[in-house]
Amino acid sequence: MSITSSQPSDLNTAGRGWDSDFRAFEQASPARVVHRIQDFVGIHSPSEYRSWTSTVPHLQREVGEVVRYDGAAGGYTAVLEYQLPLEARRIDAVFLLHDGVAVIELKGKAAATAADIDQAHAYARDLANYHRDCHQRRVVPILVPTDMQGPVQRTGHVHVCPPHRLDELLAAVDSKSRPDRMDPERFLSGDAYRPLPSLIQAARTLFHSRRIPRLWRSLADTDAAVDGIHDIVRQAAATRTRRLVLVTGVPGAGKTLVGLRMAHSEEPDRLASRDAPSSAIFLSGNGPLVQVLQYQLKSAGGGGRAFVRSVKDYVRTYGRAGGSVPDHHVIVFDEAQRAFDAPKVADTHKLPLAQAKSEPQAFVAIAERLPDWCVVIGLIGSGQEIHVGEEAGIGQWADAVRGTGDAGLWTVHGPPGIQSEFSDLQFRADQNLSLDTALRAHLAADLDLFVDGLVNAEEPKDAARLSQLAGRLEQNGHHLRLCRDLRVGKAYLRDRYADQPDKQFGLMTSSRDKALSRSVPEHQRFDADFRWRSQARLLAPWYVEAEEHPGSCRHLHRSITEFEAQGLELDGVLLGWGTDFVRSDGAWDMSRMTRYQKGRGQARVRHPGQLRANAYRVLLTRARDVTVVYVPDLPESEATAAFLERVGFQSL
Repeated sequence: MSITSSQPSDLNTAGRGWDSDFRAFEQASPARVVHRIQDFVGIHSPSEYRSWTSTVPHLQREVGEVVRYDGAAGGYTAVLEYQLPLEARRIDAVFLLHDGVAVIELKGKAAATAADIDQAHAYARDLANYHRDCHQRRVVPILVPTDMQGPVQRTGHVHVCPPHRLDELLAAVDSKSRPDRMDPERFLSGDAYRPLPSLIQAARTLFHSRRIPRLWRSLADTDAAVDGIHDIVRQAAATRTRRLVLVTGVPGAGKTLVGLRMAHSEEPDRLASRDAPSSAIFLSGNGPLVQVLQYQLKSAGGGGRAFVRSVKDYVRTYGRAGGSVPDHHVIVFDEAQRAFDAPKVADTHKLPLAQAKSEPQAFVAIAERLPDWCVVIGLIGSGQEIHVGEEAGIGQWADAVRGTGDAGLWTVHGPPGIQSEFSDLQFRADQNLSLDTALRAHLAADLDLFVDGLVNAEEPKDAARLSQLAGRLEQNGHHLRLCRDLRVGKAYLRDRYADQPDKQFGLMTSSRDKALSRSVPEHQRFDADFRWRSQARLLAPWYVEAEEHPGSCRHLHRSITEFEAQGLELDGVLLGWGTDFVRSDGAWDMSRMTRYQKGRGQARVRHPGQLRANAYRVLLTRARDVTVVYVPDLPESEATAAFLERVGFQSL
């Protein structure tokens, strides 16, 4: 039975231009089908109309052939221009077969490009991961170049099929291993699909509705941590005690979302022992993250500052001895592994070293001034220390508790893996406080293992293992690509996201590289003007705004570095791999990087090589869909390009 609507659907429902069973679709007038699609899409270009008028009859003919092979296939369902709920993306066609789903992307060309193939794979990946009814069923990506001739080809996980062979392919992939057939009404219901939200999208939803968008496959990963922290908050309030909660995770594991959910939960407000405007606050030492979230949330009032605040501003307000008491019992510190040590604080605030406290010491001291009870929540990412003064890591939090007047008043909660740092303190281990699945990478939990192995690789023993991990990432729909011409990488991203205006993609490069702004031809260069990145009025639109805005990242004009990328994400990243981190004699060589300054104040770089490795770890984990690495055509970069290909990056 058709449940087609002739009106455009709201983004919160499963919109589509047409749906019916195969037999009704074959017999319908092409003009009627196109008219329905026009009504649904609304404003469209002449080229879109020409595409529909040419492809609809092709699809009807191929569906008719399938029905003639198998009469039962007449009850299968054809869905055209299927709009993914909560998104602007539309899949050209989705065919619900007996117990599988064919995801069909049509391109008006004779041959498929890498961008076309990866786009089709991404659509299938998203249905398989985030559609309730696709988890246990086969989802088959099919790319149809409408002018293609010859046999069906297989590129990775995508079938590339000429239009006249689509019927044969559908018959071949139509498994009938399950007794139950796909239910079209259930498939098209608005609550069946829950896409992975970007941090920015999730923050806006959370702020306005006080709940995070739910994910079918991924929700439990953060729910267990949030539920556990809620229990700790309730215990602290009931027993009038002080708690330090440390949540660890790989890049993209959802640590920031856990912190946002806690800071904007009603639970701390309900438990507050005094009249406070809010009993929880979300703080970040990540300046770009603060700028971008405040920009995105400015329409809610207060310039977005009520939602997220800077650590520096907070310490300046409450950190002085005898200063005012905060208005909240729960303090969330995002990127807590990046907390500055005492020498860096002395430099930043121009204090004598004897008077300076590390940021963890400052937070614990502030929390101890709170009456009755308090909970400090530190969100800690692994291997993401990239600034001078951040290298002391998690041990600073143990030192901060030890340095209180009575460390026995504090209970530390964290995953078992960090317990050794707190061996002389009251420590309660909870595995739920370790987030080990990278949400950003569409359930590709191998991404962190791959990147960690890559930035620490020794040849040849690591190459085979990394190649195997890269293969699993490709299978899960997280693509690693390589180009030697910057124009090729830009063309790939523009082509891949041409009809997805809500997707964000941009340029990134290392802050300590010199070659990409000087040593390559002008058309291959990355901008060297670092000053614009420190300005919220420029950086925030780069992340947030659509292509119509002149400052949008989609223009691929301005690049950001690891400092502006940490804690944030894009759908696609074009990473310029500089000569500050190149392969030489089977190891990473950093001899060409811009040197860290020496002799400046009290702060010193302890391990510059590790900071470089961490910088590339951050840059390689910013993409949700695809990371395209551009390696310049320079003699000192040849070994790097060869190594990246060897470990699994596919050349464009």
